[in-house]
Amino acid sequence: MSAELLSILALILMFVVATIFPVNLGALALVGAFLVGTLAAGMSTDDILGAFPGSLFVILVGVTLLFAIATNNGTVDWLVRAAVHLVRGRLAAIPPVVFVISALLTAVGAPAPAVAAILAPIAFGFAAEYRIHALLIGLMVAHGTQAGAFSPISVLGGIVNGVASEAGLPMDYLVLFLSSFAYNTAAAVIVFFVFGGRDLIRRGTHVPATEQPATATAQATEHSTTTTTSAAERPATTATPTAERPQTTATPTTERPQTTATPTTERPATTAAPATGQPSTADDGGLRLTAHQALTLTGIVALCVAVLAFKLDVGLTAITVAVVLSLTSPKSNKGAVERVAWPTVLLICGVVTYVGVLQEIGTVDYVGSAVAAIGVPLLVALLICYVGGVVSAFASTVGILGALVPLAVPLLSQGTLGPIAMIAALSVSSAIVDVSPFSTTGALLVANVRGMPRDDFYRKLLAYGAAIVLAGPLAAWAVLVAPGWLG
Repeated sequence: MSAELLSILALILMFVVATIFPVNLGALALVGAFLVGTLAAGMSTDDILGAFPGSLFVILVGVTLLFAIATNNGTVDWLVRAAVHLVRGRLAAIPPVVFVISALLTAVGAPAPAVAAILAPIAFGFAAEYRIHALLIGLMVAHGTQAGAFSPISVLGGIVNGVASEAGLPMDYLVLFLSSFAYNTAAAVIVFFVFGGRDLIRRGTHVPATEQPATATAQATEHSTTTTTSAAERPATTATPTAERPQTTATPTTERPQTTATPTTERPATTAAPATGQPSTADDGGLRLTAHQALTLTGIVALCVAVLAFKLDVGLTAITVAVVLSLTSPKSNKGAVERVAWPTVLLICGVVTYVGVLQEIGTVDYVGSAVAAIGVPLLVALLICYVGGVVSAFASTVGILGALVPLAVPLLSQGTLGPIAMIAALSVSSAIVDVSPFSTTGALLVANVRGMPRDDFYRKLLAYGAAIVLAGPLAAWAVLVAPGWLG
């Protein structure tokens, strides 16, 4: 068996093993690079290690460390609460706000799994509080992270743009970013109306749902009891201002000895900050930034300006901002390094290392020749999109893109298909299916779901993921590749 064919079979085996067993695909890829490189291709250890993506490693560590610090000091939670506060209780605006925040965070460089891990618990808290369909809010997180995932400073955008640049192919950063954003926005609009968006529009504004059961219980008790109810157990409900929260619940005397209509300690006055993960109907007093949170926001903005305006390295700039934040508040940032997405770092660097070995062996040229022999470039393009979608639904998007984009280079080099359109279609096909419960983002949604039994949520998410796997690659190919309007 040739080294090229053996390396392809080893790659397939890695994806199968990583799907069946709880083994990091990046670790498998490093082992594969070592075994295939030395045993099948006779490569030296230095040549194998030379394929390790040092610059990509710095990007991943720097960006995830920065957002770990932003999570530790509450900056990310503040951003979410501030955004929800802006909608002023309009329930229909909450899912779009979650979508936009998810897209913004990934667009400025945060890895999609990291954003999902941060936002999913908070977003599901909104869902439980406001009686929003759990699948609606979860899919807003998933599609939001993918909407911004291909910006020039994002992890996925950096991988795809880097591969295309190294291959000497024409690349349009804006087309890649807008393609993913448009497809995921369209999917989010459909999700909104399928999973309860119309009901949210009809409900308008509403008090948090967690108050309603207590209020209803108190009202029932009031009707069934006599007028001898003690003032200590039931505050007077007459002349309760409509602007206040309904005060019909029994207030323990140890917490609220007053007999006036005063909210309990669990529902503070409207000037108090809400608990973490709870949307605020408060005034701006509950949205005050601490000094370190303000500094963190400044650092994130500085990262965007440095990379976009001054073309500085994403990884080195991010890790510089993270170190400055750590020095300014060592106690609040303690443990941030442990929160870096090390499994994601291992996954990406391992797969990219294996792809480097494939390129050294000549597997890329081997596959390109085999694909070209089919003779129908449009059909080949569609098949590649489906391979990316199906595999990514069960594994990692970064892993499959790191493998498929280089393997598609020979086909694109022939000039029959527009490389800009093909790379955009392959990227969209591989990323939009991350709603699958077997992918990292989907698994995070299942793990953090609230407001719906986990088994029910899993089954519904699985059905939705299957529909996306079938329709997503075909739609991307039909709009971007088949018309041939992007060279």
